[in-house]
Amino acid sequence: MAKDAITGARTRFGNQRSHALNSSRRSWKPNLQKVTVKINGAAPKKVYLTARTLKAGLKNGSIERV
Repeated sequence: MAKDAITGARTRFGNQRSHALNSSRRSWKPNLQKVTVKINGAAPKKVYLTARTLKAGLKNGSIERV
């Protein structure tokens, strides 16, 4: 199972509850993208990042796309 290289985000599990409070198991998957990036000026590397992490890192300058 893949996970975010920076935040460690991975699939989460829980219950899906109906109006009658019946429960069944379900999962929430992060929006993982495989990208080649430089993290804090290090050598380029292919990693999995969530779209949210990628967007924030590009905005604040800690991640640079290659």
